[in-house]
Amino acid sequence: QVQLVESGGGLVQPGGSLRLSCAASGSFFSIDVMGWYRQAPGKLREPVAQITSGGTTYYADSVKGRFTISRDNAKNTVYLQMTSLKPEDTAVYYCRGWGRWDDYDYWGQGTQVTVSS
Repeated sequence: QVQLVESGGGLVQPGGSLRLSCAASGSFFSIDVMGWYRQAPGKLREPVAQITSGGTTYYADSVKGRFTISRDNAKNTVYLQMTSLKPEDTAVYYCRGWGRWDDYDYWGQGTQVTVSS
């Protein structure tokens, strides 16, 4: 069993910053791809950013230049540094870890990020 536990969400003013963390624990050797998704009220869950074990990254157009994803393979932890936050970034942010061949797929419980003055 593998568990992903997110932390770091909260309330921040527009233009502010937050850093999310997601720690993986349990029985596994490594996780090929780790990423962040978000779901705003009344909207579908959408991908935000992802990073492979080799460090290749992907960002949604809406967050490019503002968010940075990174991972510490030794700690099995992925981070999402969010800057210049906008009200439209308000959502529940979920951590996901999956295999490159879709042979496994893990999700965290989510952490709320609210951007409001």
